[in-house]
Amino acid sequence: MLKLHNIKALTFLMVVSFISCKSGIDKKENNKQPNIIVIYADDLGFGDVSAYGSTALKTPNIDRIADEGIKFMNGYAASPTCSPSRYALLSGNYPFKKKNARVLPGNAPLILDTSKQTLPSMLRDAGYTTGVVGKWHLGLGDENMDWNGEIKPGPLEIGFDESYIMASTNDRVPSVYVKGHRIDGLDPKDPIEVSYKENFEGEPTGKENPELLKLHPSHGHDMSIHNGISRIGFMRGGKSALFTDENMGDDFLRESKAFIDRNKEKPFFLFYSLHQPHVPRVPHPRFVGKTNLGPRGDVITEADWDVGQLLDYLDELKLTENTIIIFSSDNGPVLDDGYKTDAVEKNGNHTPAGKLRGGKYSLFDGGTHVPFMLMWKGTIEPGISNALVSQMDLPASFASFTGQNNTTEDGENVINALLGKSDQGRQSLILGRTNGISIRHGDWILIPPHKGPKSTGKFTNIETGRDTIYQLYNVKEDIGQQHNVALKYPEMVKKIMEEMNKIKAGK
Repeated sequence: MLKLHNIKALTFLMVVSFISCKSGIDKKENNKQPNIIVIYADDLGFGDVSAYGSTALKTPNIDRIADEGIKFMNGYAASPTCSPSRYALLSGNYPFKKKNARVLPGNAPLILDTSKQTLPSMLRDAGYTTGVVGKWHLGLGDENMDWNGEIKPGPLEIGFDESYIMASTNDRVPSVYVKGHRIDGLDPKDPIEVSYKENFEGEPTGKENPELLKLHPSHGHDMSIHNGISRIGFMRGGKSALFTDENMGDDFLRESKAFIDRNKEKPFFLFYSLHQPHVPRVPHPRFVGKTNLGPRGDVITEADWDVGQLLDYLDELKLTENTIIIFSSDNGPVLDDGYKTDAVEKNGNHTPAGKLRGGKYSLFDGGTHVPFMLMWKGTIEPGISNALVSQMDLPASFASFTGQNNTTEDGENVINALLGKSDQGRQSLILGRTNGISIRHGDWILIPPHKGPKSTGKFTNIETGRDTIYQLYNVKEDIGQQHNVALKYPEMVKKIMEEMNKIKAGK
């Protein structure tokens, strides 16, 4: 009996030992899965980055990603405005198919479907800890949300394990950060109230009290005031929770580094969503006057510094060679977007969109053709790629990379192009949102007829790309889209329209 007992005990120990060893192997192999960081700028143009030719603005830290990784010359956001592009990046779906994928008010409900796969939910299924820090602008809660209670659904309901986000945008109320499901730093004795219909009694506005402002609006942005800046929408209370614009870059950098530190022993995915150079452009005093381009140039320099600090932190933790870093922007550039900062007057010879035509809000290429680069130091060879890739492709591509099943609808698996293994990306890509689309097909861009003004107006002063005729451009030969060749190549117009209709029909 004693011998049998000893045999059973020995067998038990061997099984436990095997399980322990097996778990150790799994953990070790799991840790080999590289971390993934997406750094997402806001309104940064193709020509705002020195790696893409800017001379008036120097971005050495962003350039490091391009120089040590793959610099894509044909990388695209899905839309020329922010909410639709962010929707596409996280959902893998075309924003023109989603009615509410538009520039959202600050109190809009969540527009992502919590029942469908997203980039973070897919990566979480693959064993990643997922986090988002920074600008969100994809809606929160529902139509009847109480900002003083639990704020959901939001990032945590679409696949993020942790979130520290701006409630909307820095020019819209409420001017607070949301940590998890609650406003960070809110005093229950001073609840916050938010309205996009009417002001609260006794609250000053930029329109009626310009003497209270340190930054004046050029158009719109003249409602509730906080930190000497008037915003879109009305707000009252919540004083202890209101952010300080000048500290926003530092706040998001701090939270991003903290997320990395908490999760450095396991695979993580971080969506680090910068607020620069979106308006209001209020750089930290460290960066005021660092460029000759005024606040817009200064906040881009600040954003570049933030990126550098994050890269240095990865170096310090010895994580750089085990981390895929993607940098891009949500849409093209804009100068005056609502505040008097002399962005136009101080722009000089700088070309925010580079050689591209248009910018934010535009159907021309400058609206969606943005900086796009990927670095995986020690694994991929640095280089320049002409492959056509979209931010919308990230869910499908990383599903393939991590061995997950992709269920997003419109993204394509271009992982080989992203990792520099192939020069082939997409063949076709629809660009835009519900009120206007174009299509890139190979080297061609076709803009179908669209009603509406040809310019965004005297303030933003960007060509919209709208016209009553078909516009066809060969952007390999005519990157600035100066020569409409639709009448010269009617068969190409017909072919690309058939392709557009095929994509729209989901075929």
